[in-house]
Amino acid sequence: MQLVKQHAPITGEQLAEMLGVSRPTLRSDLSLLVMLGMLEAKPKVGYSIGNAYRTDNTSLSRFQQLTVGQVQGVPVSVPETYSVHDAVVTLYMANADTLLIVNARQKFVGIVTPKDLLKVTLGNPSAGTIPVSMVMTRYPNIVTAKPEDAIADAIRKMLAHQIDCLPVIVPDDNGEPEIAGWITKSNVVHLVAELTADTE
Repeated sequence: MQLVKQHAPITGEQLAEMLGVSRPTLRSDLSLLVMLGMLEAKPKVGYSIGNAYRTDNTSLSRFQQLTVGQVQGVPVSVPETYSVHDAVVTLYMANADTLLIVNARQKFVGIVTPKDLLKVTLGNPSAGTIPVSMVMTRYPNIVTAKPEDAIADAIRKMLAHQIDCLPVIVPDDNGEPEIAGWITKSNVVHLVAELTADTE
């Protein structure tokens, strides 16, 4: 923020060079600051200080102190024995972008997205009966967060991996993953709205 204040308008390439990092490394941080209204981005011009930063710096301070556990929502989870058809109905009824999958012991085993379901159902009329466990992405091959993680880090993960949802996972007494909640794009939008409400 200080560099942008001193050199605005400044490009992402110039900022990356001043900070000694690559442009892709900085991209998610810049996207986050633009989303929060701390920076303004103009194509072919660069970054300048945003209205939220100019008006009141406290929203940024509050944001930096928040953890995933303070922001996470209640996830939509289904058993791994659900059929693809049941999963599609649940996605629609819950208005969700992702389903978290649990086993018979309620341990987190995977996620399924509309894209996963679309891949298996296109041109396959009998796909509805396939268990959702056959099409899900399995844990641990999933980007996750912990309740104690900084919310800023969770958002950077979502931006870097281009995903809509981060399952929030805690280990049980045996080290098996349990679902504590999730962070979704919707959570982030509501958070930004709350943090910037006082600056308008």
